[in-house]
Amino acid sequence: MRKMLKVLSIICAVSIMIFAFAGCGSNSAASGSTASTGTASTAPSTDAAASTQVSAENAPTIVWWQIGTQPQNLTEGVAKINEYIAGKYGVKVDIKVAGWGDYDTKMNTIVNTGEAFDIMFVNNNNYNRFINLGALADITDAVQKETPDLFKFIPEKVWNGTKLNGKIYSVPTYKDSSITQYFVWDDSIVKKYNIDYENIKTLKELDKPFRAIKAGEGKSYYPLQMIKDDGFNGMFNKYDDLTLGLRPMGVKIDDTSRKVVSVLEQPDVMEDLKQLHQWYKDGIINPDAPTLGEAPKKLPFFSAQAFPGAEASWQVDKGVEKYVMAQQFGPIFTTSSIQGSLNAISANSKYKAEALKFIQAVNTDAQLRNMLAYGIEGTDWQKVADNVIKRTSDTWTLPAYSQGTFFNMAAVDPNPADQWDAVKKLNEEATASVTLGYALDISNLSTEVANCKAVWDKYKYELQTGASDPVVMVPKIVKELKAAGMDKIMAEAQKQITEYFK
Repeated sequence: MRKMLKVLSIICAVSIMIFAFAGCGSNSAASGSTASTGTASTAPSTDAAASTQVSAENAPTIVWWQIGTQPQNLTEGVAKINEYIAGKYGVKVDIKVAGWGDYDTKMNTIVNTGEAFDIMFVNNNNYNRFINLGALADITDAVQKETPDLFKFIPEKVWNGTKLNGKIYSVPTYKDSSITQYFVWDDSIVKKYNIDYENIKTLKELDKPFRAIKAGEGKSYYPLQMIKDDGFNGMFNKYDDLTLGLRPMGVKIDDTSRKVVSVLEQPDVMEDLKQLHQWYKDGIINPDAPTLGEAPKKLPFFSAQAFPGAEASWQVDKGVEKYVMAQQFGPIFTTSSIQGSLNAISANSKYKAEALKFIQAVNTDAQLRNMLAYGIEGTDWQKVADNVIKRTSDTWTLPAYSQGTFFNMAAVDPNPADQWDAVKKLNEEATASVTLGYALDISNLSTEVANCKAVWDKYKYELQTGASDPVVMVPKIVKELKAAGMDKIMAEAQKQITEYFK
């Protein structure tokens, strides 16, 4: 695997060089002459320069919807990006940001109303549904013919995780594509309360340190601060949702019988839901968690899918001097983990080819990648060593995971330049869910899926933040889900799984 990645890295480097020469408007004869004799001028001819300038001025603008907190300097940052890409790649980008708490609703509205866009960040919560609505372009052939460097760069296993009925409708962000869950702690809190954080792996084991923090910090301090969409991040990791984006049903990741179950009714899930509810009643969880859309700064603790070194960026983003973290779960590949971060092109885009080539540039051009991930050089970050940058502000708040690969990004100080090798190692060491590669085909289940999602959306915020009592609410939710068609979905999923893995 490592040898293959080295080869892929070489391919990426070559492709970047090709883009650089092609984008500067130099013709092939001039480039060849310079290389062979060293006497020809490397500057573009007047005609070529004029052509490049016209191309930059008339470059189409790609509308790209992303998730996250909108940076204060987004306009300035995008202007810098467009200065760089307009002449080089013949496109510009208009980055639009849907907030963490608004993303699902906003993307649904865009798709349902037919609002124009070119690229959209999608994930396992909406990907298959948007495909079945005809909103996303089939790029199976185009990604291989028009952007071969991109296709070669991303491993076949990762591409396969994006497929529905054998077709590719998105570009996966090749990064920590397996699930590795971490508990992340403010180091000052760890030291103050002598928390053995490295040996805490379950919600039950969090109870004692949370209560110590609550007692020590006071009534208005909440050790576990959550937002409505995330709840306790990673709580359902043990169940593969079959890319349905509907947590109440799935297959346990290590169940070799691949039995589709009602997840909320499983004993381990119910135990965790009860723990969350107790914390909510005891003031350990913030009371506005079921309605809060954006996470506050200076979180003392949170749970997140991550990778070694991720804490360096969180320290800047959250305004905490030092975070420490311990691996709690994984690494494991699921189809949903691969589909956790995808960029899809609109089926109605006027610039499908340009959009796909832009995505290729994001994944192969290190300078563009750093601008998207870290913001404006000299304002938001500065280079401190080869392939290492230091974040100098918390202004640029776009999440890097939703944009493109990690493997052409600079490392963040104090991490070493080879930080991303550790992420590749996680992918290499990851086990596989028993349903890896399978994605539920919902083409004959659209009504049932929509109805079940409506039921889950009605109750999920309060349930997954601990605000509602699971002993009361889970039976109520399951009853409504069954009335909405959950049994039909589960039966069809079981049938498809049996057929897929026979």
